[in-house]
Amino acid sequence: MTRLFAGTPFDIPPTCDTCGKVEPDCICTPEQKAAAERTRQAQARLREVEAARLPPEKQTARLRVETRKGKRTVTVIDGLTAHANDLPTLLSKLQAACGTGGTVREEEDRLELQGDHRQSAGEHLTRLGYRVKNG
Repeated sequence: MTRLFAGTPFDIPPTCDTCGKVEPDCICTPEQKAAAERTRQAQARLREVEAARLPPEKQTARLRVETRKGKRTVTVIDGLTAHANDLPTLLSKLQAACGTGGTVREEEDRLELQGDHRQSAGEHLTRLGYRVKNG
């Protein structure tokens, strides 16, 4: 008797997590089991990331314009952390709304749009539910 409740009505033999069959009858290869485990771990990490996200109503985006060399203007959006947001997706939405290019500076938790787009970016962020401050 190797299991805790072997020989009792509570005896439930272990089953394979991948195929669902009883362990001695499992036909899964070690590669299939490893792939299934990697998938489960990735899904668990994704759930953790999604749980850490803050709703837009609890965040304030700060918009300002910076002038770079060559008199180029850049709209900078601060105040939205990468931990609480999916910044690349948010940048894609803003680029489409403003019709411009841009980039994510993850180490600084900021978005940059090419040109002066404070008005249109602010309106789009407000529609998405974020609070907006110009500064």
